[in-house]
Amino acid sequence: MERDRRNDISFSRKRSFTFGAYGGVDKFTCGDEMRPESAGDHIVDILDSPASERKPFLSSSNNQKQDSELFEIIEKLQGSRIDEQRCEFPLKVSPKSELLTVGGELPLILPSKLGGYWIDPPQDRLVDVSPTSSQYGLDPEGYDIMERDSEAKTYHEFFCSRYHHSFTAVDPSLGPLVLSVCLEEEDNKIRVILRMKECSLHGVFSVSLFPSIPAAVELAKMLCDKVTVSRFDVVSYLKAPELITTFDEHRVSPNFKFGILYQKDRQFTEEDILSNNEESEGFKEFLSMLGETVQLQGFTGFRGGLDVSHGQTGSEAVYTSFHGREIMFHVATKLPYTEGDPQQLQRKRHIGNDIVALVYQEGQTPFLSDLIKSHFLHCFLVVRRIQRKEEPAGVVYQVCVTAREDVPPFGPVLPDPPIFSDHSQLREFLLTKLINAEISCYKAEQFSRLELRTRSSLLESLQAELFTRSQYMMGDPSLTSAPNSEGVRGPSEGSGGFIENFKRAIRVRSHSFETLGVPKKTSGSTSQKPKTEKDAESEKSSGSVAVPSDSLGSVELQDQTSPQEDT
Repeated sequence: MERDRRNDISFSRKRSFTFGAYGGVDKFTCGDEMRPESAGDHIVDILDSPASERKPFLSSSNNQKQDSELFEIIEKLQGSRIDEQRCEFPLKVSPKSELLTVGGELPLILPSKLGGYWIDPPQDRLVDVSPTSSQYGLDPEGYDIMERDSEAKTYHEFFCSRYHHSFTAVDPSLGPLVLSVCLEEEDNKIRVILRMKECSLHGVFSVSLFPSIPAAVELAKMLCDKVTVSRFDVVSYLKAPELITTFDEHRVSPNFKFGILYQKDRQFTEEDILSNNEESEGFKEFLSMLGETVQLQGFTGFRGGLDVSHGQTGSEAVYTSFHGREIMFHVATKLPYTEGDPQQLQRKRHIGNDIVALVYQEGQTPFLSDLIKSHFLHCFLVVRRIQRKEEPAGVVYQVCVTAREDVPPFGPVLPDPPIFSDHSQLREFLLTKLINAEISCYKAEQFSRLELRTRSSLLESLQAELFTRSQYMMGDPSLTSAPNSEGVRGPSEGSGGFIENFKRAIRVRSHSFETLGVPKKTSGSTSQKPKTEKDAESEKSSGSVAVPSDSLGSVELQDQTSPQEDT
């Protein structure tokens, strides 16, 4: 009765979410939802109710509303600091004791009351974790890491070492185009890459197909019949291959960062988990299996947004190298703890802005798919430590995965049952699974739209810079000096990642008028003060930078990292 009475009351609260060092407040109303109830109530409801009675996924209108709120808050990216993430906090409700008396082993993960997530292994599949159960699917040889973009290095591999030409054009319907053509005389072939806003098209043609070497327009139309331009401009800028390579490989990064949460027994809420400070011996052993604990002060490897100079993000972290890739873990217990802050925003600003997180469980308390409120976190790998005396080490690890419904499945496949007793096998599986999870999450609707905008903006900047610099080299009298190179980051400047690239793309567009020699508008006074860096950042956040809009009609700028994440 008490629960029914609470459900009849409409609750309103503010909830924190994170955008690196910046943020805002996510407002949502809790009527039927789980937040006014304890997480224990919610878990018991799920366990007691049949699958057919569970709530359906969020409707498209609700999704659009959430996206709209997200996009509005994104516009504050360059404006507000971490204090704006502070929010009203409801009275703490103790977990329901009946959860602890359900009987039997509880699953590692329980679905959201609102739906919208998949779980592997599925909830309707009984998992036998007994010591006598037979196991199959445990094959480290089959743990393949997914490629983010299999053709991203085509230009660098086949063009840069050969004599070739590049061309630019702006098509009325397709927008900016960048074409590269290479003659492979040893094989009597012509290799062509056409870069457009949506994708790049790559083709190889036999020279014998043509009476003579075809024109750039003809080659472009052979790859895409929607090309309507009548001519291309040749690129004569000497460093064009460097700029083009950077654009082609902007989606490829050898660096990854993942969050690690420590969930103790009877911890049902985000606030409980983020407030853990003490690390058990079992948790320390698990961290040492994933990587080595490094001192952040003066650390020279990939830092994943952590401060390596002033100690603002703690003194140590867990780091590892894995098959040519660098991985930094944002371990909640190693990030700064703030007394009197139940939401621990100094911790959530990093973990809440990761795309994939790993949850280490001690005890029988399940993890809820939507427990951590974040616009970025799309996937969780949950690992539960199970004591088993008959094993040599006395312990095994059970694994379960949950992700948002628009995240495609990814490998390696969980063994059946999903139990690991060998530490080296577990490490190989988890690190491969984490990397593949992030790559797969990029295909989710929210990230794929952002990625398309990133590509469009970077291509527009690339085409403009190649054209302008080529005109300057050929003595265009309208250009009195070479434009500043803002469109491309050199290979020494760090990691990448498409969200960092999107931030760079937006920054570049603010310089596009200067690059093309178009005077800026001035308001009021004829005298104009020099623009400071702060003013420029404010101008970007206020919407002066044009970004292509979609049906939602709002800017979709998201900041995955803190200001320190340049390497």
